[in-house]
Amino acid sequence: MGISIWQLLIVLLIVVMLFGTKRLKNIGGDLGGAIKGFRKAMETDDDKPSVTKESGGQTYEAEAHKVEDNNKG
Repeated sequence: MGISIWQLLIVLLIVVMLFGTKRLKNIGGDLGGAIKGFRKAMETDDDKPSVTKESGGQTYEAEAHKVEDNNKG
C-alpha cells in the first residue's frame, strides 16, 4: 500500500505545472542556501555572532559587536 513511482511522477508533473520550472529552481536554490547557512552556523565555534549581507550576488560577512548607548545618562 505504498506510493508507486507513477503516482510520484503524476504529483511531480502537477507541481511543475502549477509553479513552473523557474519558480521551482528559485525555491530549490533558496532552500539549499538556507541549509548551507544553517550548517555553517552550526560548525562555527566563535562566541561572536556573524552578520551576513547579500548584495548583487555577493555575500559579505562581518562580526557583530554590541553597541552601548552613551545617551542613557
